[in-house]
Amino acid sequence: MAHAGAQGEPIDASSRRYTLFLLVVVYTSSFIDRSIINILVQPIKEEFGVSDTAMGFLTGFSFAIFYAGLGLPVAMLADRSNRRNIIAWAIAIWSGMTALCGAAQNFWQLAAARIGVGIGEAGAGPPSHSMIADMYPLRERTSAMAIYSWGIHIGLMFGALIGGMVEDAYGWRAAFLVVGIPGLVLALLVRFTIREPARGMADTVHAAPDKQGLADAFVHLWRIRSLRHTIAGCTLVAFVGYGISAWGAAFLMRSHGLTGKEVGLLMGPAGGLMGIIGAIVAGRLADRLSEKDPRWTPWVVSVSKVAAIPLVFLFYLPDNLWIAMLAFIPMIALAATYQGSTFAMVQTLSPLRMRAQASAILLFVINLIGLGLGPVAVGIISDLLLPYYGTDSLRYSLLIVSMLGLWGAWHYYLAGRHYREDLEISQGKVMA
Repeated sequence: MAHAGAQGEPIDASSRRYTLFLLVVVYTSSFIDRSIINILVQPIKEEFGVSDTAMGFLTGFSFAIFYAGLGLPVAMLADRSNRRNIIAWAIAIWSGMTALCGAAQNFWQLAAARIGVGIGEAGAGPPSHSMIADMYPLRERTSAMAIYSWGIHIGLMFGALIGGMVEDAYGWRAAFLVVGIPGLVLALLVRFTIREPARGMADTVHAAPDKQGLADAFVHLWRIRSLRHTIAGCTLVAFVGYGISAWGAAFLMRSHGLTGKEVGLLMGPAGGLMGIIGAIVAGRLADRLSEKDPRWTPWVVSVSKVAAIPLVFLFYLPDNLWIAMLAFIPMIALAATYQGSTFAMVQTLSPLRMRAQASAILLFVINLIGLGLGPVAVGIISDLLLPYYGTDSLRYSLLIVSMLGLWGAWHYYLAGRHYREDLEISQGKVMA
């Protein structure tokens, strides 16, 4: 039997908008807390005297292994119980562990605290995806998921701004404390001001009482061709994106001589604003084009990833900072196009009682490989290139990793070739 409150209730338009708004704030908080370390890579590396490979482990794998792994059992719980309460507890855990990062006295203590942040953040994504899918019908779902993805870019922006400015004034440990403590208030807001939506509300069907397990979700995602390619494409794109996010600040410090505060002021507002714009435009464009041909839902992503490649070269290769930053602005907008389409496709093609688990599997793959290995790969390649390129080794490492975006674009194109047929089959069933 489902736990109390698991079935949810109908939600009116104003409550739906407020819930989506607060979930965006939650996602923003999670990205501030996970990404603030990116702006602090250089001072932490210098204090602890570790290699780029070790810092890649700290920014990526130490967080991702528990974040990705625990997302699966949490999602199984979310498909059976109250999703709002799970999210509230998750916020409290990751906020407390972020604050503890500021108390670390050596590399391994910081790594342990980062693991704790990952454990907490495992509880937010899948339940949030499931709630949004239950509140927004198919014709609005990509745009709603794109709005939810604003949290990534707002979080990266404030992580860079707050981290750079606080580190410059008070040191890197203070930065973790400043962003961690307010999350405890956010946890209370989620718990006591939003309602659990009824499952299947936006699809005008009811979730069946029987439970579908994690193995069923794996089989489902593998069986549907468009989802196989979407997950593959998203994983490759995330590998590039997390690698760039983890090392972008260190690149500007090493190759262009900027301070942490200067990097935060340059990359934070520009990256946050253009990320939001890219997500909005891509989500609206995908929704509009898909009304005539649903294949455009993944094809919008494919086109954007190919279009970004020339900008990647213009960002990394010039020694002129302003040429690099002019390329950075549209490059970030194009980098933000994949979340809305990807999340919407997975939710739309998954049964109602499997949506959180399907989302967790997607996040497991893209975070274990993308977030876990992307920053590590950049660090390893940078260390290998160090004897040949010195401080510019990071520049060429990032350029090499960025080329994987073309492979991701190919998978999104293949997803589009199958999506219309898969959608017709899915919409022809009442999937529970």
